[in-house]
Amino acid sequence: MAGTLKGKVAVVTGASRGLGRQVALELAGQGAAVALVARSEAALKQVEAQLRQAGHQALAIPADVTEVRQVEALKEKVQGQLGIPTILVNAAGIFGPIQLIKDSDPGAWVQTIQINTVAPYLTCRAFVGGMIAQGWGRIVNFTSAASLHPPGPLNSAYGTSKAALNQFTRHLAAELEGSGVTANVMHPGDVKTEMWADIRDQANGLGPEAEAYRQWVKWVEQTGGDDPAKAARRVLQLMGEEINGRFLWIEEPLQAPIPSWGEVEGQQPWKK
Repeated sequence: MAGTLKGKVAVVTGASRGLGRQVALELAGQGAAVALVARSEAALKQVEAQLRQAGHQALAIPADVTEVRQVEALKEKVQGQLGIPTILVNAAGIFGPIQLIKDSDPGAWVQTIQINTVAPYLTCRAFVGGMIAQGWGRIVNFTSAASLHPPGPLNSAYGTSKAALNQFTRHLAAELEGSGVTANVMHPGDVKTEMWADIRDQANGLGPEAEAYRQWVKWVEQTGGDDPAKAARRVLQLMGEEINGRFLWIEEPLQAPIPSWGEVEGQQPWKK
């Protein structure tokens, strides 16, 4: 199956580490030219060097994808040096503050929305037109099962950001229907990443209201978490599928899939 993406250009945000890095490696392994995007230039360069040493085409582009001008510059660099992308994976994300709303840090709360929701909007906006023009494209926005859990205390920033990302992606998918371009969200699993460590550290400094987080951290520690390679494989599978506007899960996740939105929705009474 190697080389199935030869000739295609992919953009992966959060590519300097964790899930984004894993996805970038897999896409490159299938022949795609990959634009590696993150804020950390040093870490990006390491991934770029690893891919080039393996004979793959890769381009490290340090950028803050919450900034409109930087995303516009990113688009110009990718198209100028690699070509028009038809694959976009938004893997960059943060958990944000684990705080009660009344005690929350407004700057940290808003930053969570900017990174997890606004940034995917900006990158989708930048690259989807080129995909439509070429008649084929795949957009994958990494979401979280937290967006489907019943709301609880402490994670209003993260839960809101991912629920909003889900809805944004559904709107985008509706606009793309029949174009050959698809947009989906995917829960990459309960992975032991830097985000897991951040949640661990924040939860350990809180009282009994954070016990659920400590239990989740312990569960991931004990099980080892989901294999990040599963998320990358699910992304690759999507390259050959026509699924659009769905909430997707990895194969055999540690957390059983949760119902999201139905395949068949009720008819709106004002539509004929």
